[in-house]
Amino acid sequence: MKIGYIRVSTIDQNLARQEELMVKLGVEKIFADKMSGKNTKREQFQEMMKFFREGDTLYVESFS
Repeated sequence: MKIGYIRVSTIDQNLARQEELMVKLGVEKIFADKMSGKNTKREQFQEMMKFFREGDTLYVESFS
């Protein structure tokens, strides 16, 4: 399965550009967070890690 993870740093920022890219890439399941990336205690990041299985492919727009 193609899985996408997208994130912006604040609730005021928009995920639309990253969502569009995931759709173009044919990503089937997208997890999104609106919070700082300084640690991994992000709700959707944790959910993605639980969901991810061997054979899945993870798509990330950038590692910033």
